[in-house]
Amino acid sequence: MLALSGIGQLVTNDEIHGGRLGVLNEAAIVFDKGLVAWIGESKDVAKNCDVAPINVDGRAVIPGFVDSHTHLVFGGDRVHEFEARMAGKPYESGGILTTVAGTRAASDGQLVGNVERLASESLRSGTTTLEVKSGYGLSVADEVRSLVAARTVTSETTFLGAHVVPPESSADEYVAKVCTEMLAACAPHAKWIDVFCDRGAFDLDQARQILSAGKGAGLGLRIHANQLQHGGAIRLGVEIGAASCDHCSHVDDADIDALAGANDRTVATLLPVAEMCTRSNLPNARNFLDAGVTVAIATDCNPGSSYTTSMPLVISLAVANMGMTPDEATWSATAGGAAALRRDDIGVLRVGARADAVVLDAPSHSYLSYRPGMQQIQAVVRQGVVVSGSWSMSR
Repeated sequence: MLALSGIGQLVTNDEIHGGRLGVLNEAAIVFDKGLVAWIGESKDVAKNCDVAPINVDGRAVIPGFVDSHTHLVFGGDRVHEFEARMAGKPYESGGILTTVAGTRAASDGQLVGNVERLASESLRSGTTTLEVKSGYGLSVADEVRSLVAARTVTSETTFLGAHVVPPESSADEYVAKVCTEMLAACAPHAKWIDVFCDRGAFDLDQARQILSAGKGAGLGLRIHANQLQHGGAIRLGVEIGAASCDHCSHVDDADIDALAGANDRTVATLLPVAEMCTRSNLPNARNFLDAGVTVAIATDCNPGSSYTTSMPLVISLAVANMGMTPDEATWSATAGGAAALRRDDIGVLRVGARADAVVLDAPSHSYLSYRPGMQQIQAVVRQGVVVSGSWSMSR
């Protein structure tokens, strides 16, 4: 059992407490057996727990971040590509093949070691749930071992064999392989299937074929949609029942209307660091939010276009550059990410939910965007256990 008291601001994301963030002041929370056991006023905590509470001295506590879009399984890096892009070379999907070569050359131990390193880094910055994709193997054996590596850090694993077409295959041959032999081998290690539907990757017909095959194999659906140019990927994602359309950088009113009409079934996941690091226009989150679209924000951690695991950085960019308020960005980084994974046990602090929380070294969640770039994660609790940070607080 773990109890926190003296919480200046407790963000629960439970509307029973008022507003979308369900904020409580002068609050306390008790975790037991990996779940939230009690929430209430700080003055009442002693009679609702069997341990001495830790007084967080007025700090804010929020749900653990849910990073619903990452590519942590890879070998090598693409720092030279980044340098070239910063010198004016445009971003294209073809750079993915550089990482495919590095991933194929890496040993199983190297892949697992890199995934674990990045997952640990993510945890220290407050992320308690990660989605992790394959997609840099692009062969049956390499996609399987990528998913096996991903499973060492999360149950939210995504088969992304349809990232790009590898150089040894034609597009038609590769789509057929993804839908048959590769899917059969990868499905036991994955919860989701994803496809990069964009210029230089897969077209709408190919994406529909791949996602339909994945759905037939019992996998949930996700789609990389409209990152590099406008197309029909968002509307395809909504039509086919994808949990999330990710990037959404080039949209029109019909795309937003489709997402708004999905009634929370399909989330728009925005990835601001990828746009920043490719010097692309960031999507205007206000257009989505004002239309009633459910929005998540995520890191898109990958070695080519967004080499970060920091959800606080994502929140800062969402507020400063995408038109979100601090409240909206905090919700989208927690409950929004949970919605993109179709989970209701994470991204929220209510009795019975998973005991995942972040203690901020700040009095309010707004400090995450108010003080961009600063280390403000005091401690991280996952499943009721302090897994990162220290308690320079009082009992």
